[in-house]
Amino acid sequence: QVQLVESGGGLVQAGGSLRLSCAASGRTFSRYAMGWFRQAPGKEREFVAAISWSIGTTYYTDSVKGRFTISRDNTKNTVYLQMNNLKYEDTAVYYCAARISVVISTSKNEYAYWGQGTQVTVSS
Repeated sequence: QVQLVESGGGLVQAGGSLRLSCAASGRTFSRYAMGWFRQAPGKEREFVAAISWSIGTTYYTDSVKGRFTISRDNTKNTVYLQMNNLKYEDTAVYYCAARISVVISTSKNEYAYWGQGTQVTVSS
């Protein structure tokens, strides 16, 4: 079992920055691919970014490329999402997820473990 706890959400003006953290406990964190997803009111949960467990391969959805950066610290069992130049449309609940695989995925169905989510609100 893996437990995930997100933190770092909040209210920020458009153009501002936030850094989300996801602390993992349980099984060996470094052997999981990690992802960030988000869900806005009335919309499906969507992929944001992912990072592989070993060499740190990353992948982003097009709308956040150049603005968001995913990273991980396996010594701290933590994955981060640095969000810069935030836009109103980034407003959502952000979820951290873990996949038991060396390969990253953009599909939420491929992730077995989820955190409780953290709210990010961007004011225009």
